[in-house]
Amino acid sequence: MSIKYIFSLAASIIKLFIILFSIILNSNAEENNIKQYSKDEGVLSIMYHRFDENKYPSTNIKMEVFLKHIQLIKDLNYEFIHPEDFQKNFNTPKKQKKILLTIDDAFQSFYNFAWPFLKKNKIPFILFVSTEPVGNNGYMTWEQIKEIENESFAIIGHHSHSHEYLIDETDQDFINDIKTADQIFKKEIGYVPNLFSYPFGEYSEFMRQYISENFNFAFGQHSGVIDVNKEKFQLPRFPINENYGEIKRFTSIIKTYPLEYENLLPVEKKLNKLNNPPQFSVKFFKDQKNIKNINCYSNEGDKWNKSNIELINNTLHIQFREAFLPRRGRINCSLNDDGKWRWFGTQFIIRNN
Repeated sequence: MSIKYIFSLAASIIKLFIILFSIILNSNAEENNIKQYSKDEGVLSIMYHRFDENKYPSTNIKMEVFLKHIQLIKDLNYEFIHPEDFQKNFNTPKKQKKILLTIDDAFQSFYNFAWPFLKKNKIPFILFVSTEPVGNNGYMTWEQIKEIENESFAIIGHHSHSHEYLIDETDQDFINDIKTADQIFKKEIGYVPNLFSYPFGEYSEFMRQYISENFNFAFGQHSGVIDVNKEKFQLPRFPINENYGEIKRFTSIIKTYPLEYENLLPVEKKLNKLNNPPQFSVKFFKDQKNIKNINCYSNEGDKWNKSNIELINNTLHIQFREAFLPRRGRINCSLNDDGKWRWFGTQFIIRNN
């Protein structure tokens, strides 16, 4: 073996080591960047479904109320963030709060009533589409979806194929559903959207992990404000409908700010008899002021009450009075931080078996 070959081999090994070290260093830097108190003003995401379909109050908003929501956002001088800017600048703390508008399910009523207004005013938004219902009665057609997709301020998101309770299916059935939608998206619009919205905001840790390997970001339906420390595949949104869209409540929602935390347990959001109620804890950053002002409300036993909380070394623990009942367990926490109301929410999916 020649000396020249030995030196060449050594140089290659050193170069490889430098590349690997650089990757690890950059990875750690990114991880550290999103695990430090950031003073992020946040991105508040709001979610709508139907418009002027009054027989569906749990998913509907009256158009006149929707217009009041938009006007309030403008009056407060909050800007709508473009979904592409949201992705590109996710790890950069926002100096001023932004609003991210999302629409789920691609109902025909959205196209008929809200779309003309959003188009005229070029308000950016994400339209999350489930591929199976497209073209059915009450849903948009692919031609209409393509019309929206052609506008620079509108982004199409992935919302599964069937929009069933996928958390009730086997892991393989869940994967098959996502892959079926992938194929249809490729056929109809030429690509697979990189933003995902969990149907009904429900997901297990397996689902979250799979989505994290195939998409850039994923949204649930638990309330809260997005900051740089929020996990990219469990992003909160405030669901808005007739019951929770009244202007006074909407005003209080739109004025909330992120409540940053370092860690939330348990990781698994799918509960059964063995882990219900869960061992729930949230570790906050030491830089967060006024943490003793925090209050939480939870619906264990299917009754909303103030939670029994305990703060130990900036870690919040909740002692649940009883188990959560099917189908969803929820926890919402808020903090008056020198006049700024900070908020985060968590949702668990409850199974009997």
